[in-house]
Amino acid sequence: MNIAYWTVAGLLALFYLYAGAVKVIRSRDRLRPMMAWVDRMPLPAVRALGTVELLGAAGLILPPLTGIAPWLALAAAIGFMLLQIGAVAVHLTGDDRRITLNVGLIATTAALIWLATTWL
Repeated sequence: MNIAYWTVAGLLALFYLYAGAVKVIRSRDRLRPMMAWVDRMPLPAVRALGTVELLGAAGLILPPLTGIAPWLALAAAIGFMLLQIGAVAVHLTGDDRRITLNVGLIATTAALIWLATTWL
């Protein structure tokens, strides 16, 4: 279980590190081709979402790695699950109906939550 947790957590952390950094650094014009929903959100909200993703990625890795409050990894995984459920809602209410990636992230995060509850 330990190897499975670290593999899934590492992949999710890499994904959210990239996605969060892109949302924090890039302009709205550079985000638009990748994320059609950015025009419906204020830019500070997009930046805040990116910051949450960066912090969540750290939350998946650092607490279990250091042994300090490892339950925070479970909290971060649950937070990502809620974030992706919200992302599906945003996609379905707008013109962008592409939710395949979000559904895949929900499934992967569900597996990580199960691994975290059995591993922690």
